Amino acid sequence: MKSNKFVEELRAKTADELNQDLVAAKKELFNLRFQNATNQIENTVRIREVRRNIARIQTVITEKASASR
Repeated sequence: MKSNKFVEELRAKTADELNQDLVAAKKELFNLRFQNATNQIENTVRIREVRRNIARIQTVITEKASASR
């Protein structure tokens, strides 16, 4: 149910805020991948969580774009 709350929070944001969140999530994913490659990451599940959050953000952005047409 945590993801439902996350999606509701995303839907309340503006398009600019969503784009900022998307950029931040992609940076975090890059850093996590780098840590994984150098064997410094402790929680590898975080990579999957961030990837799914990126997909959720992109889905909400697409929903908002199609609703404004």
